Amino acid sequence: MTTIAFLGLGAMGIRMAKHLIDAGHDIAVWNRTASTAAPLIDAGARRAETPREAAKGADIAIAVVRDNDASEHVWLNPETGALAGMDKGALAIECSTVTPDHIAMLSTTMETAGVSLVDAPIAGSRPQAEAGQLVFLISGTDDAMAGATPVLETIGSKAVPVGPSGHAAALKLANNALLGIQVAAMAELLPMMRKSGLDLERCIAILEASPILSGFAAMASRGMIAGNVPPMFPIDLLRKDGGYVTEIASKAGQSLPMTTRMNQTLDEAISGGLGDENFTSLIKHFQQQ
Repeated sequence: MTTIAFLGLGAMGIRMAKHLIDAGHDIAVWNRTASTAAPLIDAGARRAETPREAAKGADIAIAVVRDNDASEHVWLNPETGALAGMDKGALAIECSTVTPDHIAMLSTTMETAGVSLVDAPIAGSRPQAEAGQLVFLISGTDDAMAGATPVLETIGSKAVPVGPSGHAAALKLANNALLGIQVAAMAELLPMMRKSGLDLERCIAILEASPILSGFAAMASRGMIAGNVPPMFPIDLLRKDGGYVTEIASKAGQSLPMTTRMNQTLDEAISGGLGDENFTSLIKHFQQQ
């Protein structure tokens, strides 16, 4: 049995933590809104008032929060942050979608305190989290990744090594930009195809059978056609990730016109009141034009 602190109980975190409880681990949980933890407390977890309290005596601390700022607060706040409660030799796993620069800062700070860090962003959404089928992209030292893998494979289906610290964070952001570009393109094209009198379901089946359309984009397209937009990945979070991608490119002296245009489209959708809706709600933005 491993003692684990789980920090952040949003739509993903609460499902991930439940798998660890079910596996018999000793789990302390913290969330900014304390009442969210109630189902996990009922299942056997311990509630902590702060990340520091949750991490005290833990072998591993795992965080799943919104962005760089939330991650820094959870880990490094001098009074309440998890790092202040962690023992030397403990392992920190950052599952949030954050930037490589943020991971570099965390890694350096934690190394000074004798704590190892693995960045382990998540490939998957709420259905995969519920089913224990998440895939984790992991990077860090070999020893740290070896320590993180058994716990992550309790939560998901596999942990895929990417490279040195920060590489997993960079790949996850590229993945999300690619997702957004594909879905924005289909959201733009589907209304045109409908106005042309095409049978959209049949067209998606034809495109999916070709090398052109990915399975994920086909699934998202069917959801848009049916008007089925369950809350899995809100538009405002996708925009956050798109902003991180262009920020990384800008620092490297690169321009990313496709990602920039995607960000502009997301901004327009958010201005139209769609920010809290699933990314497939982008079709509503184009239908309004």
